[in-house]
Amino acid sequence: MNSMDVNKAVAAVLVAGIAFMITGFVADGLVISPELAKSAIKVETAQSSAPAAAAKPTGPAPILALLASADVKAGQAEVSHICAACHTYNEGGKTLVGPNLYGVVGRKQGAEPGFSYSDAFKAKMKGTWTYAALNVWLDAPMKDVPGTRMAFAGIANPKARADVIAFLRTLSKNPMPLPTKEEIAAEAPKPAAAPAAPAAATHAAAPAPGGDAFAALVAKADPSKGASVVHGICAACHTLDKGGKTLVGPNLWDVVGRKQGGVAGFAYSDAFKAKMKGNWTYDALNTWLTAPMKEVPGTHMAFAGISNEEQRAAVVAYLRTLADKPAPLPK
Repeated sequence: MNSMDVNKAVAAVLVAGIAFMITGFVADGLVISPELAKSAIKVETAQSSAPAAAAKPTGPAPILALLASADVKAGQAEVSHICAACHTYNEGGKTLVGPNLYGVVGRKQGAEPGFSYSDAFKAKMKGTWTYAALNVWLDAPMKDVPGTRMAFAGIANPKARADVIAFLRTLSKNPMPLPTKEEIAAEAPKPAAAPAAPAAATHAAAPAPGGDAFAALVAKADPSKGASVVHGICAACHTLDKGGKTLVGPNLWDVVGRKQGGVAGFAYSDAFKAKMKGNWTYDALNTWLTAPMKEVPGTHMAFAGISNEEQRAAVVAYLRTLADKPAPLPK
């Protein structure tokens, strides 16, 4: 093949390529492809095989299955340590801050003669102290009956509750029969609805006020609102008048500014005496009333605390009035 033939072949290829390109441009200008509303190819996404998180049950953990093997002596020790501050539990025992506990298992609720039950208790508790009812009550009395005068945080540990109930069961000439297999099987916590995903926090929660900030709240608080709380709850265990006697707790007259652990004749817990060596300043009262058992683990004061800061301030404002010379407030 000579050079002329080679040139002709190359020229033919170039012409064909140019013609193909021009044809494509023309076709693009003449043919408009419609846009599809959705993809013609369906892409399947894999579904998660992980099960949804199980909803947490409502109410306290079941204890019927624990009663048969419960530690009665441990329950007796718990009752003697905590409950005996407000209750007698011998046959014919007198009413103290709370009703006598002899024969309580199986007894009608609110049936102890001579004891003044709160309106909240009488309105709700109209059944019998079954094992299940005692389990719910002892888990969190103030949650079971909002407004009850029983200022006790409850027993969070299911085994400890079972031990206490097992001991209370023995306080009878004819103890209530232990739960049957059918009753144990039927005792199942009801599942709660799965909680919604929490919204993203926009800022950190403000801490409870203390020091001068809390004293300023006390200065603005209404003592009469605090008085209703003190007389409704605190007065069950404390006297409030000048020279008042010691009950389950120390007298509260002139408490604001007083030395901690300074009431003569009151047996403070070792845990309290080891930690609380200052004065009852506004800041100290704020911390204590928020959560006594958190402030002093091991304290004998079985009170859950006051979570609302304005209510705490009102209580302290009223306590401040219980003095010949009330503690000064910030100006």
